[in-house]
Amino acid sequence: STAAIEGLGSLADFALDYDINVIVENHGGYSSDGKWLMNVIRSVSRSNVGTLPDFGNFCIKGDYDGCEEWYDMYKGVAELMPYAKSVSAKTYNFDSEGNETKIDYNKMMKIVKDYNYKGFIGVEYSGMSGNISALEGIRLTKNLIIKYAKEI
Repeated sequence: STAAIEGLGSLADFALDYDINVIVENHGGYSSDGKWLMNVIRSVSRSNVGTLPDFGNFCIKGDYDGCEEWYDMYKGVAELMPYAKSVSAKTYNFDSEGNETKIDYNKMMKIVKDYNYKGFIGVEYSGMSGNISALEGIRLTKNLIIKYAKEI
């Protein structure tokens, strides 16, 4: 993690001169371990460094088709939210009622709200169901965000 801290710190220092934020998304391997990533972010300790919690990217070992070890996605998002500069609401599959089949959106949106997050929430549909179009997946994801944002 020393190399990650030094590299991210150098990048953040460079970006500061251009008024740019550097945000780190959990995206497999070490970055999907919320505790590890937060140690890096806290150690860098720059105002222009933050996180981009992605609801679905918590495979620590292996790949998404054959993940051997998963980090708890709810714990991970909660760990990353204190430094969130954006949020990625990922979806893979939907049931007949429009709910995500692997991610409890009510629980995820409550975590986001519990940290008083007021920024952007990006929509990311990974198209794993194969039976709906990318546009429909995006619309269904947006609907989940709005539904649970209103309920909590």
